[in-house]
Amino acid sequence: MTTDLPHPTREQLAAKRILVVGDAMLDRYWYGAVDRISPEAPVPVVRITHEEERLGGAGNVALNVQTLGAKATLMTVVGADDAARKLQHLLARHGVEALLGEDPQLYTIVKLRVIGRAQQLIRVDFENQPDHEVLAGMLGDFERVLPDHDAVLFSDYGKGGLTHIPRMIELARAAGIPVLIDPKGVDYSRYAGATVITPNQSELAQVVGGWANEIDLHRRAHSLRTQLGLEGLLLTRSEDGMSLFDAPDGIAGHTQVAADAREVFDVTGAGDTVIATMAVMLAAGVALRDAMPVANRAGGIVVGKFGTASVEYDELFGS
Repeated sequence: MTTDLPHPTREQLAAKRILVVGDAMLDRYWYGAVDRISPEAPVPVVRITHEEERLGGAGNVALNVQTLGAKATLMTVVGADDAARKLQHLLARHGVEALLGEDPQLYTIVKLRVIGRAQQLIRVDFENQPDHEVLAGMLGDFERVLPDHDAVLFSDYGKGGLTHIPRMIELARAAGIPVLIDPKGVDYSRYAGATVITPNQSELAQVVGGWANEIDLHRRAHSLRTQLGLEGLLLTRSEDGMSLFDAPDGIAGHTQVAADAREVFDVTGAGDTVIATMAVMLAAGVALRDAMPVANRAGGIVVGKFGTASVEYDELFGS
């Protein structure tokens, strides 16, 4: 077993339950052979040989929770369509408990990736922008299941599902349950009161502006953390690892970990793995600063896999 990281036992993780709330998607992959260029346009012709469907978006986050050994409940809204039924089937197959609201005005989000010669040639998105808050009608479900969970994770993909979540954050924090958020957009005010948010560099820059150097970054990050009342802001920095801006003992602090060095094959879903791992660790009682290197290692593992993927307990901690 890896000794340089906190490692809750399998039994400890199996007793923890994470409530994942957000935008679930169906990730569809078409694999094929590329033998020629189209005579109609200068594009490759892909002869499809097989297809695959995986959980995407918040569904992939829930799957990551599940494969690490904890229990996941996914709360999301889907359309009344075939993609929703396939999504529900995948959730059941992976043992993820689902609270699925149905909105006939909504298309269940589908991301189709066409793969040829071991690389993605094109991605086609099927979705529509809702004209209303699709999760608003599920607040009662949230309140009902909240006491059965040890952490709440909001997976915001900017698809309109998490426009108004302050009440959910308030309820969870009042119950002493940690709240983790993968943020989107430029208005972070709706995330106020969360335990930790996990933006990447471009997402943070959209909110606080570009920074001239590390000192400037620290100032901007701590200012945002204080403004939102967060315990921590975890910045994912690609090849530069991660930075955690927090306030241990009431004093603004900063912790950095280098990227977990390994061959990068595909970064799809790496952020899902990072925040899922953080949620599982916090639910198990691991402190933010100790959970960060575990999440960093998990992210390093998943980028070596193709497409939306997850990390298992043995991969992360050793057998």
